Amino acid sequence: MAEYRLRMKELPSADQPRERLAALGAGALSDAELLAVLLRVGVPGANVLQLAQQLLAEYEGWPGLLNADYADLCRRRGLGAAKAATLKAAAEVGRRMLVAGQDARLQIRSPADAATLLMVEMGHLDQEHLRTVLLDTKNKVQQVTTIYIGSVNSAVIRVGEVFKGAIRLNSAALIVAHNHPSGDPTPSPEDVLVTRQIVEAGKLLDVEVLDHLVIGRGRYVSMRERGLGFPMS
Repeated sequence: MAEYRLRMKELPSADQPRERLAALGAGALSDAELLAVLLRVGVPGANVLQLAQQLLAEYEGWPGLLNADYADLCRRRGLGAAKAATLKAAAEVGRRMLVAGQDARLQIRSPADAATLLMVEMGHLDQEHLRTVLLDTKNKVQQVTTIYIGSVNSAVIRVGEVFKGAIRLNSAALIVAHNHPSGDPTPSPEDVLVTRQIVEAGKLLDVEVLDHLVIGRGRYVSMRERGLGFPMS
């Protein structure tokens, strides 16, 4: 006998995600319920809440789902272009709110502070991103900027691009960060070479390079703490 699945409109009103959100607030909803609100409708054989549960399991939670490739999401049964666009837009809104909220008040006192700002998103990217965290004279975050997407190596990087934002904002210092999509943050010899080039350029431009973080999945490496690419103090 085929499994019987309730359609959303057959559920008690109090159990439907949008009605629960209206009555109790978004904070009371589960991950699947929040996703169901974004998706709006399900597919034949699965109501929208069941579809949301399937997607969160398939992509191993929010990070995997929201960082998934747009084209792949479009091809996934039950999503398509409109729902994929909604998910990508929601992810970007969340990212901008996080950056705006943290950037406005965050003071970087240690590599861990910078990692906290960056690691939630960067640890799950499926391509390498090189970013800079621009800092004022009190090490307060002015801006986080993506410099490159793709392989981070000395043949590709133009050092002037790394410092363009810092010069525009008259930053006193910056932190460089890039991710390893493999999840392993162990620095490569190429990472060390790139770091050395950026540090030397910072001296010429009077912008101190405080650190270069290599970010993996749930882990990071501070190249300054490891003495890689930075002059020995």
